Order: sequence, then C-alpha cells, then structure tokens
Amino acid sequence: MIPLKDENPTRRTPVVTLLIIGLCAGIYFLWQPSPLENDLDDAVFTFERAAIPCEIVQGEPLTSAEIEAGLTDANGEGCGTDGGELRSGEEFPDKSVPLSILTSMFLHGDILHLAGNLLFLWIFGNNIEDHLGPIRYLLFYVVAGVVATFVHVALTLDSTIPMVGASGAIAGVMGAYLVWFPNAPVRTVVAFFFITMIRIRAKWVLGFWFVLQFFTSPNSGVAWAAHVGGFAFGVVVALFVKASQGARRALWSSDHAYEPLDGTGGHGYRW
Repeated sequence: MIPLKDENPTRRTPVVTLLIIGLCAGIYFLWQPSPLENDLDDAVFTFERAAIPCEIVQGEPLTSAEIEAGLTDANGEGCGTDGGELRSGEEFPDKSVPLSILTSMFLHGDILHLAGNLLFLWIFGNNIEDHLGPIRYLLFYVVAGVVATFVHVALTLDSTIPMVGASGAIAGVMGAYLVWFPNAPVRTVVAFFFITMIRIRAKWVLGFWFVLQFFTSPNSGVAWAAHVGGFAFGVVVALFVKASQGARRALWSSDHAYEPLDGTGGHGYRW
C-alpha cells in the first residue's frame, strides 16, 4: 500500500516543506559522495557526519577500535571496546556529536530511501505546515526528529551503526496528520491480485503504516523505533492542540486558530 496524494487542499504554499525536500535532495545528489552506489567514501562520509547511538551515549566520537568492532559484530555493537583507555584514537576528533543529530535528518542511505521519505513528507507535510505556520512547523519537524533519534538510541545504546534519514521527523508529521485529518481521502496504490489505485481515509493508511513498523525485520537496517517515537510524538502534540483552544491559539496559524472541532468547518473531514 503506497500513498500517492491526499485530497486535502491547503491555503498557502508549503514553503518549508518544499525547502526540506529540496535540501534533502540537494544534499543527497550534491554533497554525499556516492549517491548511486555504496562505497568506502560513502561509509567514511556517513560515520563522520551521521548520528550514532554509541557516540550520543558517550558524548564523544567513536574511536577506530569501536568502529572496527562494530563493523565486525553482527549487531553492530562496538561501543566501549577501547577498554576504557584514553580516547586518543578517535577516528573523527572534530566531529560534533550534538550537531550530528540534526545532520542525520538530511542524509539518506540510497535513492529509494530518499524518494520514499520525500513522498510521504510531501503528501502529509503541507497540511501540517498550513495549520502550524512555517516557523512553528519547522520547530515541530526538528523536535520530532530529535525525539525519534533518542527513542532509537534508548533501544540501541551500544550500537555503532550510523542513523540516516528524515523518516523520524516525517513520522512526527504523519502522527499529527492522523489526529487532525483522520478522514482525509488519500489516493493509494494497493496490490492484491492486481495493482489498482483507490481512495482510502488517512487514518487507515497511517494506522497500517504504524502497525507495520512493529513487524520490521531486525536485519532490515530500518530504525523502526525512531519511526514509532516520532509518530507517537506527533500524535501526542496533535491531541494536546486538539483538546485545548489555548494551544490552538498559540500553535496554529491565525487562519486556523478558531476553526470548529465538529467537522463542519473547512473541508468537512478535518476532525
């Protein structure tokens, strides 16, 4: 089941969503060294710039010994293999571990990873931006990505495998969309005995995606916990805003702050 487009008009151009899409695509094709193939340069680039659970826990870059141990361990667990010695062997001593959490949100593993993330961001991000306004939407997006990262880190404390991708932040956007626009029609490609495109309510598309995360293979390389964490964050924030008129005044753009909650306003399926 692959969503292609929602039928949920916006009142303004989603400038921030478009900028994030452009930035992710630009970084992938113009900055990452090998966008069409994985090689040593790409691996070095990723270790030097991406968030890594072990580094976040320790607060400092990996040593050469930790990287090597992680690469040879089946679960990528090489944290602390320097035996507590002085960390003079840090492979990238100038790396900023806090900054890597932000940088990781704009890096991607391959072109399918990039395309899938940007498709979901375009489908569901424009309406969330429309409601929050560009500045609050950007803050929401970044915080969702940070929360998603720390949820993944909490379950993989010893991992030296880099995290890349915008999916944690995008999952936050999807969680908010589920609460605010559950009945919005989404044109979705579905494959049963044949491939067809049908209109499915957003709550079924997003609910299916969320449940699917818990069936992700541990060997797939997918940070499913980050998806779950980001999505849960988006749901919690959206429920809080939905329940509080004061929160809507504070967090929604002025065009939407006083919309009714009974589904009679706007397009009739907002709530």
